[in-house]
Amino acid sequence: MVFKPNYNQQRAERDRAKQAKKEAKLREKEDAAAERRKAEQDGTAPAGPESSEAGGA
Repeated sequence: MVFKPNYNQQRAERDRAKQAKKEAKLREKEDAAAERRKAEQDGTAPAGPESSEAGGA
């Protein structure tokens, strides 16, 4: 017997995955900002690719 697809369940799973990805990206962005703030307070240049960027956006 072939099962009928549950579109609501599939949509909910996609939405959960999308939200988890957004939260992970935001967490990484906040961590990078905290690192830059800490480095700025210490008077040292931030480590990583952020320091080589000119302008940011």
